[in-house]
Amino acid sequence: MEGTKIATRDGFGEAIVELGRKNKDICVVDIDIGKSCKTGAFAKELPEQYLNVGIAEQNGAGVSAGLATAGKIPFVVTYAVFGSLRMCEQIRQEICYPKLNVKIACSHGGVTPANDGASHQSIEDMGVLRTIPNMTVVMPADYYAAKKLVAKAAELYGPVYLRFTRDAIPVIYDENQEFEIGRAVTLREGGDIAIIANGDTVRLALEAEEKLSSQGIRAKVLDMHTIKPLDKEAVLDCLRGIGRIITVEDHNILNGLGSAVCEVAGEEGTGHVKRIGIQDQFGQSAPYERLLELNGITTENIVETAKSMLK
Repeated sequence: MEGTKIATRDGFGEAIVELGRKNKDICVVDIDIGKSCKTGAFAKELPEQYLNVGIAEQNGAGVSAGLATAGKIPFVVTYAVFGSLRMCEQIRQEICYPKLNVKIACSHGGVTPANDGASHQSIEDMGVLRTIPNMTVVMPADYYAAKKLVAKAAELYGPVYLRFTRDAIPVIYDENQEFEIGRAVTLREGGDIAIIANGDTVRLALEAEEKLSSQGIRAKVLDMHTIKPLDKEAVLDCLRGIGRIITVEDHNILNGLGSAVCEVAGEEGTGHVKRIGIQDQFGQSAPYERLLELNGITTENIVETAKSMLK
């Protein structure tokens, strides 16, 4: 399936059914958006483990907290912009403060909602939620990563925010790839520059590595699927062994992956980091690839940034 394009929300939809079959404590709290967030199959096959609370995100968070206190493992499902911002107070007070076992599973992360417009493009969600204590923040890079990381989230006790893409993105892993929350995956080895990406931008990092390699530049590529807890050791290895890092993300460059990496670099007191991502601005109603281009989230910009850092 490598090279095939599938949205990570599809991987979530399949994974949650598989998990629900095996564990009757797994349940879905749907915010009346099952078609878009791919929970329809779960509702059909496992109706006793499914609850649709309607268009009421804050209520969904509260209901999920209640289910968790009764020993259930609820996945509350909605769009990223609503799951992070509209539900934020309930996530902080009712889920993270008591450290309840609730998973917030959100599709339409970043600018992948594209033509839905700026109001539906969640560009600050991971940054907002990573600042809340007890929260784990994960964004899979492809279909297989989504399936594996959803399963890992179900095993991990405590609040987890899972961010998925609306648009189809290339499959880069095979079904045997293993993942661990909080541990980056090294996709390419190199000693000249490190490219750390997550989610739908990992494919751009890999494309950039190929172009740099053809020009004699060896780039290390990391899939930092978990930005909290960040794999600090992987970042430190890049800082100490290479000294130059480019971060790439479909998220505001403020308080996302780039900021998390810069925090490590700042505390270490070494290295040079350049951030590529949403340039602290709202999106527009435009095709997905065009929105990435408007923010410099492109293979070409990664390549040029790498070459400028090596001068």
